[in-house]
Amino acid sequence: MIYRLILALRHLAYDKGWKKTFKAAVPTVSIGNLTVGGTGKTPHTELLLQILQENWVVPLSVLSRGYKRKTRGYRVAGPDATAREVGDEPLQIARKFPAVTVAVDKNRVRGCQELASSKVIILDDAFQYRKLEATLNIVLVDYSRPIFKDSLMPFGHLRDLPSQLKRAQIVIVSKCPAELSDEERAEWRANLKLADEQELYFTTVSYCPPEGVFPEADAHYLYSQRLVLLSGIANNAPLRMYLSDTYKIAQRLEYPDHHRFSKADIRTVASAAKANPTACLMTTEKDAQRLRDCKDVPAVIRERLFYVPIRATFLTQEEEAAFTAHLLKAVE
Repeated sequence: MIYRLILALRHLAYDKGWKKTFKAAVPTVSIGNLTVGGTGKTPHTELLLQILQENWVVPLSVLSRGYKRKTRGYRVAGPDATAREVGDEPLQIARKFPAVTVAVDKNRVRGCQELASSKVIILDDAFQYRKLEATLNIVLVDYSRPIFKDSLMPFGHLRDLPSQLKRAQIVIVSKCPAELSDEERAEWRANLKLADEQELYFTTVSYCPPEGVFPEADAHYLYSQRLVLLSGIANNAPLRMYLSDTYKIAQRLEYPDHHRFSKADIRTVASAAKANPTACLMTTEKDAQRLRDCKDVPAVIRERLFYVPIRATFLTQEEEAAFTAHLLKAVE
């Protein structure tokens, strides 16, 4: 009740204008959620960048807080940056989209001022940053963790009031099964209590062929029947299910979300690799960014460690076309 009261008073202060808000000099698109981690903000940020680039909306920038980075202030994720300097998710985006300026700054207002030469700025995880008023707010809701069946922390995963969903122009239900009936779509809209003007879309996770974390990775290990899974994300269950169709998961090494791998962790991974001499080592794309920061990674890991890239896709082409039209209109 105390946490709920604090959130309600904070939002009231911004809604009434008692706390000052700012708008960036260029269009901004916020991608956020109401829960703690695991809704797929990074794949959806990449989806937006892909759509905007394909429609010649350039130059583009991404502004993130840079969660768990060890630096402060405004910083650009350059080609030689590390996850320790800018955070794993901004680094992943910077490596996949070299033409996009990816920056981190806890002060989003200052960050937008630094990126004012961009055509559009994508704000990663900025829905709760009420000080900056985005041009377009997109909120993600995990299909397997509906906010209408959840509770505020610490008893649940909600970090904000479900009623704040009303501030979003677009809501995306992420990590859906490949097909949804019209009845289930209608139930989602009703349960989320969306207004008529709020758009609702559904996306799923698509897995791409594995890629080596290090240059020495030997693709022959991908044909092994056994696998050691290494992960430090909020929920690896979907990835486990996907990999289980091809591999027998002989061992799982699981760490907290955004875990910074230590020398002891690397020794543990090396021991698992030696205990399973023919097994492939597999991790997530986000974990790969942090693992590359580790020093003195032995050959037994470097030769066998791969990651599975993921991407967010709309369930239908009609949904993708409608979303693209709304997005382009908002950033004109």
